[in-house]
Amino acid sequence: MPAFRASSLGLPIGWKIRSLLIGWSLFLIAGFGVAIQTKPDPRGFGTHQRFGFAPCVIRDQLSIPCPSCGMTTSFSHFVRGQIRQSAQANTAGLVLALVCAVMIPWSWISVYRKQLWLVSNPQTCLLWLLCGLITITLIEWVFRLTF
Repeated sequence: MPAFRASSLGLPIGWKIRSLLIGWSLFLIAGFGVAIQTKPDPRGFGTHQRFGFAPCVIRDQLSIPCPSCGMTTSFSHFVRGQIRQSAQANTAGLVLALVCAVMIPWSWISVYRKQLWLVSNPQTCLLWLLCGLITITLIEWVFRLTF
């Protein structure tokens, strides 16, 4: 893929982008910290309600799961190393958790090297990641609605 370089070189970045990467990685670490403190709901969804959020409107009104149902539960299982349960709660949540986990060291390596490590075109890379995550989310949602 042209967005990812085979060599260790990447797009050079200045101090502003490096600062954003540090902030982003700290945000991700904090998110994983919250997930560690949150017990996953045994139903496989609804863990977000422990933060005071309302139940899923789509599930309540239409009696079907929304595409993101189980995402918080998936993260909560992921940080406990419960990969199977994470995938059962929401496969896209597991994939997103993996991407976020990889982004933490990637951000720090990029900051240290002063270049986006292994990434020559960040827009294309982000587009691939988003399209992949959306595709997984929609496929899983259709599967959940069908079965």
